[in-house]
Amino acid sequence: MSVASDRMSAQRPQAASSEGVNRPPGARLAADIGGTFTDVALEFPAGEDELRRVTAKVLTTPHAPELGVLEGVRVALARAGLAPADVALMIHGTTLATNALIERKGAKTALITTEGFRDVLALGNESRYDQYDLNIELPEPLVPRKWRLPVRERLDNTGQVLLPLDEASLRAHIPYLREQGIEALAVGFLHGFVNPAHERRAAEILRAELPGVPVSLACEVSPEMREWERFSTTVANAYVQPLMASYLARLEAGLREMGMAAPLFLMLSGGGLTTIETASRFPIRLVESGPAGGAIFSAHVARQKGWERVLSFDMGGTTAKVCLIDGYAPQASRTFEVARVGRFKKGSGLPLRIPVIEMVEIGAGGGSLAQVDSLGLIQVGPESAGADPGPACYGRGGTRPAVTDANLALGRYDAASFAGGALALDTAAAERALSAHVGGKLGLDAPMAALGVVEMVDENMANAARVHAIESGKTYDGRSVIAFGGGGPVHGYRVCEKIGVRRMLVPSGAGVGSAIGFLRAPVAYEVVKSLYTRFARFDLAGVNALLAAMSAEASSVVAQGSFGAETRESRLAYMRYVGQGHEIAVPLPARALTEADVADLRRLYDAEYARFYDRPVPGSDVEVLSFAVTVATLVEGADPAAAVVDAPAPAPIRVQKVRDTATGEVRDWAVYDRAAMAPGASVPGPCIVAEDETSTLVGPGWSCRVDGLGYLEVVRD
Repeated sequence: MSVASDRMSAQRPQAASSEGVNRPPGARLAADIGGTFTDVALEFPAGEDELRRVTAKVLTTPHAPELGVLEGVRVALARAGLAPADVALMIHGTTLATNALIERKGAKTALITTEGFRDVLALGNESRYDQYDLNIELPEPLVPRKWRLPVRERLDNTGQVLLPLDEASLRAHIPYLREQGIEALAVGFLHGFVNPAHERRAAEILRAELPGVPVSLACEVSPEMREWERFSTTVANAYVQPLMASYLARLEAGLREMGMAAPLFLMLSGGGLTTIETASRFPIRLVESGPAGGAIFSAHVARQKGWERVLSFDMGGTTAKVCLIDGYAPQASRTFEVARVGRFKKGSGLPLRIPVIEMVEIGAGGGSLAQVDSLGLIQVGPESAGADPGPACYGRGGTRPAVTDANLALGRYDAASFAGGALALDTAAAERALSAHVGGKLGLDAPMAALGVVEMVDENMANAARVHAIESGKTYDGRSVIAFGGGGPVHGYRVCEKIGVRRMLVPSGAGVGSAIGFLRAPVAYEVVKSLYTRFARFDLAGVNALLAAMSAEASSVVAQGSFGAETRESRLAYMRYVGQGHEIAVPLPARALTEADVADLRRLYDAEYARFYDRPVPGSDVEVLSFAVTVATLVEGADPAAAVVDAPAPAPIRVQKVRDTATGEVRDWAVYDRAAMAPGASVPGPCIVAEDETSTLVGPGWSCRVDGLGYLEVVRD
């Protein structure tokens, strides 16, 4: 069922800029699966130099996610008047891998590892994310101890064989693996990232003895130092591989049956695109693919506006994501934690060693459920009503109150025109749920219970933004917020007030921002490998050989989908002083290194270290632990926003009573149709600027103006 539509798209498709990856002739389509909604964006040529865009938003189908994608594709194509054969490229992102890890709904996975190291997953690095919590809860490994199976073999830190692989000890585990019904295998040996021979031989034996069971190798998934992170990432890859490979195969088959012959690309957590074959082999790189699309979308909009420092605020049906963007690029990282057991606490989740856009993600979306905890406090999320049954007001069987129910009870939504009238909301059901689960326990009526729910979820999101800035060593002074997703424009102005930001931008297509972001992403792939060397005896030949091989590997993946586009290569070395705990990234020239480069790199490292820690450490040698090579297609520059003259504001389409969450006051708020607002038109708050996929709330003391790109710039007076 289509629950939302883009009126601008359906009647007069919106113009889209021509930036993004080098595209083949024809239409390009993007689909993003969220916990509640599946978003689709379609761009197609409408003239010699013009692109037009239509969008669709449909309910996610959790039992078979590909069905929601296929429905969204059909809706978007119908609105554009195109056939499946007209699509030249499809890009897809999903949170399915993340959800499988969080909900522990992956495959029955076994780990084959070096004898004596079966408990690495449980021991971790022996750090505690809360030093003073005597009842600290640590994340449970994805593989229980009974399925962590040791094999006799041993390599030293240089890759020399100390003990050959005992194939008999490996084969002895085969009957047990069959008996336990193991569905996926991870292989990780000590120092296998230096010499993968034992891991590859073990994989040959396992694939021959257990045909059909996918095998993930640590030397391929995460060929880096630190066995806990390497083994954890490899296990997570194996854990989600059967699920993701099966899903992607079903989706591709469904698209082919529909008549679409276009290649299918997947959004990576690091912000690039890759082929479906690579994604099926390394699905762990997809864990943050949907949110990554949102960050790319924000970076693109920031470039259009010329705003170098922004906060991306993406609130969907299940989660809210915040990401700092500086210099038109999202923050990037090589490490990521999933399924944290301590809220906002680093070190409380399962470590993944993958390229990722760095952001904070919390369970605060339109479908997040509200309740009163044992202390008599309102708690919102992380549990979500999802798409089935959804919030109580959807009338699909849900009885517990969600954030959408609270917004409806506060008057922020019009029950009859929600989602362009495609989904009528039940206000009475929302108020019953709020009274039963929140208000009745606190002595509040439904509207005041709703106020408490919305104020709590806004504070949760603001707190996540504060934590993200503090952990990044940054502030919100002079920043603007780019709000999108179905809930971002609804809650954005209040979050801005809480974190001290005075300007918010709501781009066109904000309700499906992540999907649009997919269309702005380059085809890219990053290869990371370890090679230990010190500057005192720098292995120049070995480093150049490794970098050349990594460049060839990344280039081969990108070539499958670049359509002949020009590419750019970037290289990094991760260095540290001897004795230092963690590395600092230093850029390398994208060519073979020379002796002169080695001296320059040492100086660059000293300067970068001083930037972090005030001054370098003279006389200390520097060691390089690993290298990263990224190959990506070029992203064209964005067209700047044109200056516009003031234009008259349209007449409101209606007036509705809204309760302000800051004061509790109920007053009339004018409602404007976004499609009727011309560039240069301004409206004062409090008011609502409505569109089919979302609504932008302009609070008291704020005003809203349409800029030259058709974006809503909301400013605190």
